[in-house]
Amino acid sequence: METLARELGIPEGEYREILRRLGRAPNRVELHLFKVMWSEHCAYKNSRPLLKELPKEGEAVLQGPGENAGVVRIGEGWAVAFKIESHNHPSAVEPFQGAATGVGGIIRDVMSMGARPIALLDSLRFGPPEEAKGRYLLKGVVSGIAFYGNAIGVPTVGGDLYFHEGYRENPLVNAMCIGLLREDKLKRSRASLGRPVYYAGAKTGRDGIGGAAFASEELSEDKEKDRPAVQVGDPFLGKLLLEATLEAIEADLVEGVQDMGAAGLTSSLAELAHKSGLGVELFLDRVPTREEGMGPMELLLSESQERMVLVPKEGKEKALEEVFRKWGLDCVPVARTIPEPVFRVLFRGEVVAEVPTEALAEAPTYVRLAQEDPEIRRRRETPIPPLAVDPKEALPKLLASPNLASREAVYERYDHQVGTRTALSPGQGDAAVLWIKGTHLAIAAKVDQNPRYSLLDPYLGAVHALAEASRNVSVVGARPLAYTDGLNLGSPETPEGYHELRETVRGLKEASLALGLPVVSGNVSLYNESGGRRIPPTAMVGVVGVLDVRRRAGMGFRRPGEVVLLIGEERGHLGASEALWVLLGLEVGSPPPIDLAREKAVQEAIRTLVAEGVTDTAHDVAEGGLLVALAEMTFPYGIGATVEVRERGPEALFGEAPSRVLFTVPKEKLPEATARLEAWGLPYRVLGETGGRTLTVLTPEGVLEWGVDELLAAWKRPLREVLDG
Repeated sequence: METLARELGIPEGEYREILRRLGRAPNRVELHLFKVMWSEHCAYKNSRPLLKELPKEGEAVLQGPGENAGVVRIGEGWAVAFKIESHNHPSAVEPFQGAATGVGGIIRDVMSMGARPIALLDSLRFGPPEEAKGRYLLKGVVSGIAFYGNAIGVPTVGGDLYFHEGYRENPLVNAMCIGLLREDKLKRSRASLGRPVYYAGAKTGRDGIGGAAFASEELSEDKEKDRPAVQVGDPFLGKLLLEATLEAIEADLVEGVQDMGAAGLTSSLAELAHKSGLGVELFLDRVPTREEGMGPMELLLSESQERMVLVPKEGKEKALEEVFRKWGLDCVPVARTIPEPVFRVLFRGEVVAEVPTEALAEAPTYVRLAQEDPEIRRRRETPIPPLAVDPKEALPKLLASPNLASREAVYERYDHQVGTRTALSPGQGDAAVLWIKGTHLAIAAKVDQNPRYSLLDPYLGAVHALAEASRNVSVVGARPLAYTDGLNLGSPETPEGYHELRETVRGLKEASLALGLPVVSGNVSLYNESGGRRIPPTAMVGVVGVLDVRRRAGMGFRRPGEVVLLIGEERGHLGASEALWVLLGLEVGSPPPIDLAREKAVQEAIRTLVAEGVTDTAHDVAEGGLLVALAEMTFPYGIGATVEVRERGPEALFGEAPSRVLFTVPKEKLPEATARLEAWGLPYRVLGETGGRTLTVLTPEGVLEWGVDELLAAWKRPLREVLDG
C-alpha cells in the first residue's frame, strides 16, 4: 500500500498518519477514500487554521460556515442562503462542462439548505482576451454558465470579469448562488440514529471520478488525461431534482439534506455521519447506476451530477419515495446510520472498507513557513513614473480596456429576468437587486475582486475586495449583512504561496471586523498554477444585503438638471491602477491605502441617502478612477454632464481610491444632502450638473469634452468583438 500511496500522491507523513489512525494498513479502497477526503479541496488542510480567525457571528446569521451554504435572516420570516464555489481545474480542461457543472453544484448546495435558488452570480478570470486560448476559454465558460442557468430557470443577475496574464494557464470560474427560504424551513446535513439514508436523483456513472483530488493538484501540461475527471451536467434533470427536493422539504418529509458534490458518495455520507456524531453503513449494490460493471472505487468516488442525499423523518419514507417517483427520479435507501462512528462500505455482501468517520473527516492541518516573493516586493516598491498622457485620448482607451469595457456581450447570453424578481439587472446598478414577492423587501448582491491589487499586496487586495463588494451593495441602497468568500490561490507548499494565503485571510479578517460583516460560507481553491507559475492571489468576495425595494439606486444619470456630488477626495492613486497598465504597460506600485472607518461611514451615508429618498442615482468610483466612473454614469440613459475637477494631474482624473461615491440629487434636495454629509464628517464636493449629450470636464489644465455616443461605442466594442468574433 505504501507504493500505491506514493503513486496516488499521498505524502509520506500523511500515509504514516493513516496507519496511526487505523492501527493497521489500509486496503486499496480505503486508501482511495483518504486520498479524496484528505485532498485540499475537501479537507482545507492548509487554509483551515487560518480561516478559524475570520469573524463568523452576526445579528442576522442563522447558519455560518460548516454547512452546504450560509444563511442570514432578512426580515418578515424570510432568510437567504448563499455560497460561492469554484470549478477552476475542470473549466481549464473542458470550459463548457466545467462551468456548467460548477453552476449545477452551487445550486444544489443552496437548495440543500431548504432554499429555492433565485439568482446566480459569476466571478471569472482569464488570460489576455486577444490570445486564442483566452477567447476559447471565455466563450466556453460563458456558454456553459448560460446553458445550465437558463435551462434550470435560475437567473444570472451579476458577476465580475477580469483579464490578466496570470490566469493564462489557470482560468478561474467561481459561481455564487442565492436562495430564498422561510426561517422555519432551514435544513442541515444531519441524521438521527438508525435512520435510512436515501440516494436521490441521477444515476451514477464514471464521469468525474477523482474530481476532488484533481482539483487539489497543479494542472498538468497534458490536459487531455484530466478530461475523465470533469463532470457532465444535465440542467433539465437538475430542475427535476430541485423541485422534488424542495417539495419534500416543504412537506416536512426529511430531517437532513446533503448535496452529493466533491468526492461523491464518500464525502456526502462521511460528512453527514461525522456532523451527526454517528457512523454510516453503505450498501453499494443499491446505488442506481447507468453503466455496467462499476466497482467499489468507481461508485464511491464518482462525481456524477444531479444527486442528493436525504434522510427521511421516521414514518415518512414512503411519502419521500412517492415525491421523487412523481418527478421521475430515483430515490432509494442506500445506507443507514449506526452508533459506531465508522464509515463502513459493503459490496456484494462483503465489507470492502471500514474507516472511523473522524479519521476521514478530520484531515491533518498545516501551518507553513511564509515568505513574500522578493519580485513582488520589488514591483510594489517601484516608483510610479509620470503619467504624461492626453486625457482626451486616454479616457476612450481606458473604457476600451477589457477590464473596464461593457460586459453586455456576456450577460446578454444569460437570462436575468426568469422568475420576475430582478429589480436591478446587469448594467443598471452597482449590485443586483432581487425583490421578495409579496413584501417590500429586496436582496442586493455583488461579487468583487481586483487581481492587480492582490498581486502586488495580498493583504490590501483582500481588504479592498470586501470593501468594494460591500460598497457596491450599499450604493444601491442595501444594508450589507454577510459575505461568502472564494479564495483562489497557488500552492501553499511554497513559502511564497503560503504567504499569499495567510495575507489574504488576514486582510479579510481586518475588513470583516471593521465593517461588521461576518463570513457565512465559502470555498478555498489552491494549487492554481501551471509550469511553476501561480495565479495572482484572488479572493472573490460576494456580499449580500437587504433593502426596501421601493428605495433603490441605479448607476445612470436619469434626468437632466440634477446636481452631481462626489463623496471622498478627487485625487486617487496610480499604483496598481488600470490606468498605469493600459497607458504605460506597467503593473507596479502599491494599491491605494484604505481607511476602514471612513469606508464604513461612506457606505452608511450613501445607503441612508438612498433609503430616505434623497437620491436614486449612485455609483462607486472604482477601477479607472473618476472620469471612468462619470462616463459609466452617462451610458444607461444617454444623459451627459458638465463637471469641474479642481485637482491637477492624472491622479485626479484616473487615479484609484476606495471610499468614493458619485451620486445625483434634484437641486431642491442639495441642501439636505450636503447637510447630511457634513453631519457625518465626510469630505465631499459638488462637481456639476447632468444634462446634454456630452461629458464635459473643466480642469485646471483646460476643458475636456467627449460625446456620450463616442465613449459608449469605445466601451461596448471590445468584448463583443471577442465573444462574437
